[in-house]
Amino acid sequence: MRKQLIALLALMVSFALVAAACGSDDDDASDDSSSSASESSSAGEPTEDDEPTADMSESNEETEANSDNADSGAVDTGPVAGGTMLIQSTQVPRHLNGTVQSGYATAVPGTQLNASPLLIDENFEPQPYLAESWEISDDGLSVTLNLVEGAVFHDVKPITSEDVAFSITTSRDNHPFRTMFAPVTGVDTPDDLTAVINLSEPHPAILLAMSPGLLPIIPEHVYNDGQEIREHPCNAGECFVGSGPFTLAEYEAGSIIRLEAFEDFFIPERPYLDEIIIEIVPDPATITLGLENGTTDLALPPGEANIVRLQGNDDVIVTAEGHAAVGQVNWLEFNLADPALSNVEVRRAIADGIDREFLTDVLQQGTTIATTTGIHQGSPFHNPDTEHYGAGVEAAQQRLADAGVDASSISFAVDYIPPVQLAQAEYVVQVLQDIGFEAELNISPDFPTWATRVATGEHQMTLNNVWNWGDPVIGVHRSYLSTNNVGAIWTNNTGYNNPQVDALLAQAGSTFDVAERIDLYHQMQTIVNEDVPMVYLSNGVFWQAFQPRVQNPPIGVWGQLGPMHEVWLAE
Repeated sequence: MRKQLIALLALMVSFALVAAACGSDDDDASDDSSSSASESSSAGEPTEDDEPTADMSESNEETEANSDNADSGAVDTGPVAGGTMLIQSTQVPRHLNGTVQSGYATAVPGTQLNASPLLIDENFEPQPYLAESWEISDDGLSVTLNLVEGAVFHDVKPITSEDVAFSITTSRDNHPFRTMFAPVTGVDTPDDLTAVINLSEPHPAILLAMSPGLLPIIPEHVYNDGQEIREHPCNAGECFVGSGPFTLAEYEAGSIIRLEAFEDFFIPERPYLDEIIIEIVPDPATITLGLENGTTDLALPPGEANIVRLQGNDDVIVTAEGHAAVGQVNWLEFNLADPALSNVEVRRAIADGIDREFLTDVLQQGTTIATTTGIHQGSPFHNPDTEHYGAGVEAAQQRLADAGVDASSISFAVDYIPPVQLAQAEYVVQVLQDIGFEAELNISPDFPTWATRVATGEHQMTLNNVWNWGDPVIGVHRSYLSTNNVGAIWTNNTGYNNPQVDALLAQAGSTFDVAERIDLYHQMQTIVNEDVPMVYLSNGVFWQAFQPRVQNPPIGVWGQLGPMHEVWLAE
C-alpha cells in the first residue's frame, strides 16, 4: 500500500515538471509567477487560510528562474550557524495555528513553529520528521506512526502520540480542508511513541496530508482546555507553544513575527539560523526595494512588475523553483446565493466576456498560465478538454438576450484579495460594464477583512487564489463538496451543490487506482465547467527572490511553506 502511495506521488511529480517546462515561454522571461504566484499568488490561499499556486515538486522545475543567478549565489563553504534572516510579506495572518487555518500567511511562520509527522522530498516521497517511521496496513485502513524519542514542545513537555491524535482530530474537525482527514475515524495511542490512525476507507493522500503546512503537531495540554480552538488565545502571542525548530519570540499582529531558534529541537544542531524575522509591510514596493538594497533576505515578490524588475537585477536571485506541491489556481468565484448569479446563463455570460490571455499575458506580464479548470495543469488529474468559454463580450450579450436577461437591471460588486489583485479586479469590472451590467469594486482594506466577507457570504463575486495542495483530496474537493459550505475561507464559498459532483469526488478520494482517479476527476471537471460556480483564469507560479547569502533556500516542494531549519546565511 505504501508503494502505491509513493508511486502516485511520483506520477504527480513527473506531470508537474512537464507543466513547469511548458509554462514558461522564453527562457529569460521566465520565472513563473503566480497571480503573482509569488505574493500575488500568495495572496490567495497564500495568505491566510491562507490559500492559493501550483505545481509539484521541490523540483528543479524547468521553470526558468534566473537560474543563472541562482547558481552564482552558491557559496560552498559548508553550513554556518547563526544569523538573522529577514522575510518580508504583504500578507497578514489571522493567527499561527495551522490545524484550523490554511494559507501562506499562516504556514510560513507556522511550519517554523510546529513540526509535522513527515517531510516530503523533491521526489514527493515521504521522509521522517517527528515520525521516524510509518507503516500503512495492507487494506489501507490504518497508518501507524512511530515517533522520534525525546522530542519536546517549546515548554519542554514531551511530544507524545496523544498530541498527534489531538492534532489530527482537531484538524479533521476544524480545518478548511475537511476532506484532508475526513476518513479518519479515530487515532489509537498504544504507547507514548505510537499513533495508529484508523480510516473508514483507503486515503490516497494520507501521507502527504501529514507534511508541513498541513498537519502541525500542537500540544494537547495547551489547547484541550474547553475553549473554542479557532479563537483560542494561544493561537498566537505569549502563550503560543510549538513543536518546531523555532519558538515565537515576538508577535505584533499585522506588523512583525520574530522567531528564535529552539535549543531543544529534536534534530541535533538544527536550526542553523538564530532568528527569522517576518516583517509584514503593506506596500509591495517596500519589498522590492528591500531585496534590491540587500536588507530583505527572502520574499515572494508581490506583483508582476516587481518580478520582472527583479529578474533584471544580477544581485538578487529570482527563481520559480519550489512550491511545486502548491498548485495555485486563480479564479473569479460567484456567490450562488445571489439572485442574479443563481442563473447559470448569467455566470456563463460573464465567463464568455473574460479574456484569459489578456489577463495572463498583459496584466500578469506572462508570469502566469491561462487555465480552464480548477485542477492545476501540473496535475495528472487535469482535464484540458472542458468548456473554455471566453467567446467575447458580444457572445456574452447574445447569451443574456437568449436567456431573457436584462443586464442593465443588474448591479455587481467585485471583491478581490488586497492589494495584489486590484488590476485584475478592475479588469473584471470593465468586462461586466462592457457586457451591460452595472459594476463596481468592493475594496477590503486587508486580507482578514476580505476573508471574513467571503467566508460569511457578504460578497457577490470575488477573485480568489486557491491551491490544490498536492492532491485533489486535500486542495480541490473542499471547493466543490456541498457538505463543505461551512462559513470558512477556502471552503465551498460559492455554495455550489451538485450531487453528481459529490459522488465523483467521493469515489476519486477513496481509491489508489490512478487511471480510475483520472477518469473520475475528468468527469467532475466537465460537469463543474458546465455549471460555472467560478470562472477559471490562470495557474500561478511561485516566484521567490532572495539574497545570494541565503544558502539551502526554501525551494522544496512546499517552498516557504515548509520548515527552514536547514537554511543558513553565508558570511
